[in-house]
Amino acid sequence: MKTPAFRAAAAAALLLVLAPPAATGASGPDPAGGGWSWPLEPRPAVLRVFDPPARPWLSGHRGVDLGAAHDGVRVTAPAAGTVSFAGVVVDRPVITIDHGNGLRSSFEAVRSHLTAGDAVAEGDVLGSVLPGHCTPAPCIHWGVRRGGEYLNPLAFVTDLRPSVLLPPLDPAPG
Repeated sequence: MKTPAFRAAAAAALLLVLAPPAATGASGPDPAGGGWSWPLEPRPAVLRVFDPPARPWLSGHRGVDLGAAHDGVRVTAPAAGTVSFAGVVVDRPVITIDHGNGLRSSFEAVRSHLTAGDAVAEGDVLGSVLPGHCTPAPCIHWGVRRGGEYLNPLAFVTDLRPSVLLPPLDPAPG
């Protein structure tokens, strides 16, 4: 049988594990807590995961590729913001949304009617998926940056923290 002190310590440890992470001082969405919407509906398959380079100048995948049902699928704003760029980069149309607090999300290849300065609310249509990025499957590349640091976009729509298993407070007698 466990003592009351042991039970109190175990309960406190459990609360620390289950409690949300402390604020970091930066306001805006907390990547560990989700809070944004998926930019494609229904929830898309992740065709290629976030694979940041070890150094900023090395190759890597600085976002995620999300599968679309077909070309022309609507791409929506995952969070409110202002269009900071809508144009062609190299050979693909790109749209970038400034969400404030240094957070920007970008989408390619997306045909958009929006222009820099346009305000968007969460869920507003940004444009439609164009072919070419994940040939032969239709998809978009979704990137998120805070300042110059690339972040995993999936952390804004799902909780990526690892699960922690704890022993039961009262183990079965045995």
